[in-house]
Amino acid sequence: MKRFLFLLPIALLITSPHAQNGRGRVGFVNVPKLVTALPGGANYTAIRKKADTDLTNQQKNLQALLTKVNASPTAANKAAFSKAQQTYANSQKTYQTQIANAFKPLATKLNGAIAKVAKANGFSVVLDQEVAARTRLVVYANGTSDLTAAVTKELKK
Repeated sequence: MKRFLFLLPIALLITSPHAQNGRGRVGFVNVPKLVTALPGGANYTAIRKKADTDLTNQQKNLQALLTKVNASPTAANKAAFSKAQQTYANSQKTYQTQIANAFKPLATKLNGAIAKVAKANGFSVVLDQEVAARTRLVVYANGTSDLTAAVTKELKK
């Protein structure tokens, strides 16, 4: 057992360089920008924008009602807050369905174009630039890994 534990670090050192052999390049695309290049993308973008605006306003209303309930916990205030919570939950579910339905036909075209450009340029993984930045999944990426322009060109063919 001790011999195995001694050999493990050596094995990792020997195999580690092979894991990053340059064949597995990682690329990025700006999905919102690509969606606008697609026919039907404007409809999807409009639904997203409407959902964001409406849900943000409902959140502000919920916060105001919560402040009111905390200041004066009457049955009427609690009922109004409860009703606003239910409205928000229903709106969220409705918008999620609308957004998913609007994106479904776009996703097929978009994913196909991304895959085609990625394969042609030697990329094995392509990430959504916005998601990678927001989640801090990627700390650094040089400009040569951005495939947005190439995918946009492919979508317009």
